[in-house]
Amino acid sequence: MDLTLLMYLVPSLIMFGCGVYGFLTRKNMIAIMISLELMLNSVDINFVVFNRYLFPLSNEGMFFTLFAIAIAAAETALALAIIINVFRALKNVDITEINKLKF
Repeated sequence: MDLTLLMYLVPSLIMFGCGVYGFLTRKNMIAIMISLELMLNSVDINFVVFNRYLFPLSNEGMFFTLFAIAIAAAETALALAIIINVFRALKNVDITEINKLKF
């Protein structure tokens, strides 16, 4: 592997690892959403890096990344709307308190 490729993949791997750790250990819905966005951004970095490394003259990785960013923005807006509604009902955004909304 090329050294410049590793210079982009190592931070992306660290970002993805931090996102997985945050997703699995946090109980706050906003922190979980931030961890999920961190994982999605590391995948976007990988799209661009591998596109530049494998196909230097094409822009498919850039287009995939733009679509992924648009989907992530829509997902974030929807998740924030859900979190706001949960907060209005419970006055808390803790995952363990969600079971109170069943009845």
